[in-house]
Amino acid sequence: MDKGKGSSGSRVIAIALNGGAKSKYIVRWAIEKFIPEGNVAFKLFHVFPKITGVPTPMGNLIPLPQVRDDVAVAYKKEIEWQRTEMIMPFQRLLNSKKVQAELVLIESEDVAIGIATEITRHGIKELVIGASSNGLFARRVKGQLLSSVVSDCAPKFCTVYVVSKGKLEALRPSNTNMETNGNIVEHESTATNSTNSSSRYTNSTFDPGSTYSESPSSSPIGSLKHPDSLSCVKNGYNNSGISSAELASFQSANTRNVDDASISYVGTLTSQRSTFKTVEADTESWITDQASTRISSSCCGQASASRSLPASSVTQGNVNLELEKMRIELRHIRGMYSIAQNEAIDATRRLGDLSKLRNEEAMKLKEINEKEEKAKELAKVEKEKFEAAKREADYARERAHREVMQRREAEHKAARDVKEREKLKNVLGEPVYNYQKFSWEEIVSATNSFDEELKIGEGSYGSVYKCKLHYSTVAIKVLHSKEGAESKQFHQELEILSKIRHPHLLLLLGACPEQGCLVYEYMENGSLEDRLLRKNDSPPIPWYERFRIAWEVASALAFLHNNKPKAIIHRDLKPANILLDQNLVSKIGDAGLCTMLNVDPSSLSTLTLYKDTSPVGTLCYIDPEYQRTGLISMKADVYALGMVILQLLTAKPAVGITHVVEDAIKGGRLMQILDKNAGRWPLRETAEMALLGIQCAELRRKDRPDLKNILPILERMKDIAEKARNLVAMILVAPPSHFICPILKDIMDDPCVASDGYTYDRRAIEMWLKDNDTSPTTDFPLSNKNLIPNHTLSYAITEWKSKRRIRNATKWSLYSSQSLLCN
Repeated sequence: MDKGKGSSGSRVIAIALNGGAKSKYIVRWAIEKFIPEGNVAFKLFHVFPKITGVPTPMGNLIPLPQVRDDVAVAYKKEIEWQRTEMIMPFQRLLNSKKVQAELVLIESEDVAIGIATEITRHGIKELVIGASSNGLFARRVKGQLLSSVVSDCAPKFCTVYVVSKGKLEALRPSNTNMETNGNIVEHESTATNSTNSSSRYTNSTFDPGSTYSESPSSSPIGSLKHPDSLSCVKNGYNNSGISSAELASFQSANTRNVDDASISYVGTLTSQRSTFKTVEADTESWITDQASTRISSSCCGQASASRSLPASSVTQGNVNLELEKMRIELRHIRGMYSIAQNEAIDATRRLGDLSKLRNEEAMKLKEINEKEEKAKELAKVEKEKFEAAKREADYARERAHREVMQRREAEHKAARDVKEREKLKNVLGEPVYNYQKFSWEEIVSATNSFDEELKIGEGSYGSVYKCKLHYSTVAIKVLHSKEGAESKQFHQELEILSKIRHPHLLLLLGACPEQGCLVYEYMENGSLEDRLLRKNDSPPIPWYERFRIAWEVASALAFLHNNKPKAIIHRDLKPANILLDQNLVSKIGDAGLCTMLNVDPSSLSTLTLYKDTSPVGTLCYIDPEYQRTGLISMKADVYALGMVILQLLTAKPAVGITHVVEDAIKGGRLMQILDKNAGRWPLRETAEMALLGIQCAELRRKDRPDLKNILPILERMKDIAEKARNLVAMILVAPPSHFICPILKDIMDDPCVASDGYTYDRRAIEMWLKDNDTSPTTDFPLSNKNLIPNHTLSYAITEWKSKRRIRNATKWSLYSSQSLLCN
């Protein structure tokens, strides 16, 4: 492949870039200049200094020999990647034009030498560099611009284009073009056709004796001289052997051309467009005459010197170059005229804008003066208002100071009271109840991973499991979701039940707050609702136990209402939330909907309305006025207590129960609606209890009695119930536990001892041994199936039964007579 040609025989153009934003103008100029000319390829040169060290975070530089090889290689690759990314947008711009473009990174301390070396190695014949005011090639190296140094160092076979702001600033042709007739002319005419505006090229003056320099004080034409091209022409004369007289004649002609061009340039700045066209036509004709004169004189000189010096080709090339330079100067003059004309138009337009702006500013000044007068008058009025407000503020400040002093005194007094109260609490030793914390693993293990067989209840918020925890039978309430552990009801129930204790409030043993689990004491007989409605075929509750339960519930409510320092209202009292232990002792549970009053209950004896809340609770047990207005009071729990009393008497659902009982009392049918499973109700006490329940369930809270009036009545009913229960206990004495068969759970008729050492009823153990070989008590294998009669136990059972019959007959007569007295 020939040097200066691409891989497909295309013409190679080198573009030297500094990676800045100004480089895009160089690339765009190259695209407009060379792509229309035919098959071309580009090489993008970027020079960066040699890497001599690796920087540290502290700003120091470690020499490259002192750095590990892998670190040095990585740093070099990083720098190369950064440089490549800097030039990559220009490559993509060329590729978008469907032109081949190659990135060439040059590592050299001298930019000019690095570019010249790369051009020589690849044999590139055309180079484009930039000369913007703030670019890399605008730097000065020993007083010269870097673009000039690159032009000097570039090989002579390479044509150098210097571009500034997207326009051709200077041109240094190659020696090859100078030695061939017409090459420079064709090249420049092509550049002229490829650009739409003649202002893209900047004038260069042909002066064989000049050196490369720029003088800011010189004329516009003189300041655009390109020394490289001139020096090439000078060298061409010297090498061709032209005489010094011819060279001096040629220089004088060129000097006259420069003066004429300068004069015509100054004239265009002051004359009209038609005058400029006349000057332009005269200049072109003058250029043509000069060219023909030089050609003829060159030919004569060639004929006279043909014997001694064959230099016709060199002379013809210089003449063509001079013609091309003159054309460039003419195009530059046209561009300068167009710029001057545009600047004159812009100046006229700006003058009109300034005049308009001046008028507007004058109007604004007049308005400002008028506003200033009004502002002075307004300021006078405001000053008077300020004086009055200042006097008021001084008075308010004094009054506020007095109030602050009074408040500070009150705060000091309150702080002293708090300290004294705390001292009293410490002296009295007020107990602080806490709960035991259980881990989630303990809860899961105790419930056997929440086995369904251990579930004893389920509500809207969670499920209840019966299990063993720390060798005690407990009831564990587990919320349905972890979000429930963050709910207000969960934390409120945990706070209330962990701080208060009462015999008839459900005992909180512990909790797992993270997972929303509460551990209560286990209540063997379940809820009051289940026992009243006889769910799971549970035995009925006798009437005397119901009287006692009513008093226990009322006493627990009175304890909550009189809690200090804040009274507590349950808000969800109902039979489902009243639990019964193995002795039918009642306890109120589910304190999640409780609300606390921020005042001392002892100071509210005459008030009824305490707090405004959102109505919560269970339908039929909610206070109607609370449900309607949202105003909660202690009478809300009294209404629910009345509903519970009526259900204890009738064992009927809560819907419409007040109407049913009231109609029965009016019609004398009270005994007909009472629960028959509770035994023989005492008529007078039962009627009094029913009237109390109806009074508590009145629709208006002011018609309901207070708990302090209800408790004495229920306590009297409880005393009557205890006497009746004692009489029944005397009649129904439970047999000793060793009289009970482990299989039948009843008194044995024919006791006998099995091989496991336990005593069973003969009939029951024989039926067991037919199908099993293990003990019904220990579940271990039996050594044999022999049965030994227990005559001693059999005699004791027979004697106990006979005594019980006699005792029961005597006590039953006493019970019947007392019942008749009650009725």
